[in-house]
Amino acid sequence: MQLPWILGPQWLCDTKKIQADTQCFPLIEPDCDVEVRPLSINVSVKSESNGLGTERFERFSSWKSLIRAVMCLQRLVNMCKTRTNSQLDNWSHSDAIQKAELLVLKELQQECFLKDIKLLSEKKQLSKDSRIAHLAPFLDENGLLRVGGRINAAINQLPAKEINPINLPKGSHITTLILRNFHEKTKHQGRLFTEGAVRSGGYWAIGAKRMISSLIHNCVTCRRLRRSREIQKMADIPPERLTPGPPFTSIGIDTFGPWEIVTRKTRGGAANSKRWAILFTCLVSRAIHIEIIEEMSSSSFINALRRFLALRGPVKLIRSDRGTNFIGASEEMKIDTIKVENGPVQQFLQTSGITWKFNVPHASHMGGIWERMIGMTRKILNSMLLESRSKTLTHEVLVTFMCEVCAIINSRPITPISTDPDEPLIISPYMILTGKVDFLPVVSDSLDIKDIHRAQWKHVQVLADIFWRHWRKDYLNILQSRRIWKNKHSNIKVGDVVIIRDTVVNRNYWPMGVIQRTFESDDGLVRKVEVRMIRDGKPTLFTRPVHELVLLLNEQ
Repeated sequence: MQLPWILGPQWLCDTKKIQADTQCFPLIEPDCDVEVRPLSINVSVKSESNGLGTERFERFSSWKSLIRAVMCLQRLVNMCKTRTNSQLDNWSHSDAIQKAELLVLKELQQECFLKDIKLLSEKKQLSKDSRIAHLAPFLDENGLLRVGGRINAAINQLPAKEINPINLPKGSHITTLILRNFHEKTKHQGRLFTEGAVRSGGYWAIGAKRMISSLIHNCVTCRRLRRSREIQKMADIPPERLTPGPPFTSIGIDTFGPWEIVTRKTRGGAANSKRWAILFTCLVSRAIHIEIIEEMSSSSFINALRRFLALRGPVKLIRSDRGTNFIGASEEMKIDTIKVENGPVQQFLQTSGITWKFNVPHASHMGGIWERMIGMTRKILNSMLLESRSKTLTHEVLVTFMCEVCAIINSRPITPISTDPDEPLIISPYMILTGKVDFLPVVSDSLDIKDIHRAQWKHVQVLADIFWRHWRKDYLNILQSRRIWKNKHSNIKVGDVVIIRDTVVNRNYWPMGVIQRTFESDDGLVRKVEVRMIRDGKPTLFTRPVHELVLLLNEQ
């Protein structure tokens, strides 16, 4: 039985039933059909020169490797021509290098100065638009284009290659390789050293100054040795420094010291003979408070912080660097330090509602508001210790000195002193802390001058009103301008190769790393990054400010 799905339907097999189609279509001439378009074929013919072509040399990154490759090719060609090594027994390495250099230089000049070479070979003068007409060039016995110049009579004082150096075109890759070779011979010195070495080597590069300057700017070794660290435009002042409020609502913390003190020995032994200090500074009023601690530990810091909170009241915001005692204290107080790099810490204690912000590691400039206070404290304390150097420094004496230092610093003016006799008041943190001044101030219009004598709370209110009025009027204007880091700079990108500043070792041993992550500020500028380095054979991530980095290579 025949299967229909193999043979198809029956009516297809019956040819008699199929009626021929009587409809005919006339033929159309292709030349007369508008829909038929002629087929056009463009053929480009590239003429090949007999030379090697300088584009072959662009794969080499150094002059020595290029000459070595050409030298090997020339020796291989000679071996193939002679079919024996008998003529290569007297082969000289120096002669082979000279022949390879001659071949490369001639190929370069034939490509860049072909018109000038043809005119000189025909004993004709160069055209006025020639780039080397002012050098009076000529062809030597090897066919190289050399500088003629005007000092040919100094043949007894200068070598011939310095009197008539070889012309090198501007912007050529081979010229760059030659300049880089002399730059490496001068041990990566400046432009004058490199340009002098090029001229002494018998080469005259057109536009050498710009090419050498660009070469030095892009040289990785020169960047590693001498490039300055990255900088970025100074950031805006954070809002916690611009919002008025009670003193020590937002504070900055730092530790300094130590000092040697005299202790009394007992049967149980002597206490620690060193003391450190923790400085608490108000970010708004610029007042300070100092606590003395016996050791640089988390427990001592926590006790000092508890004493500070008991005296100055609750705190909403704490700023500090990433000191080991601060990190340890935050861990003991159940602070999530992992979130430090992503943003401010959200919880200091579950019930306190304090926010603690850590600065980037090795970024002392980000804590300048308390670093300046520490410097001021050291100067005043050194003056006190100099006057009392005949006395023994005990723990009690050191605590007393620190209290006096706080009083001196808190009584300093924080705004320019006015020469107007109608405003004799000096605005200082001491006014807002104690509500006291040494003379009668000019009160505001909201309270009458008689209120000072009627009630103590009105006296304090008058002084607070005067302080904040001058704070808004005079102090905030001081913070307006940027004294350093005034301009924007290019942001560091992911994949850039950098070296990280290390003050302990020489610059040659600064570690190298790759930018793994960038952190943009609110203004879109990158001021801190995450760097990946190799430590003990393992990749490790470090967070650093851009001011501690030296850029070596940009991500392409």
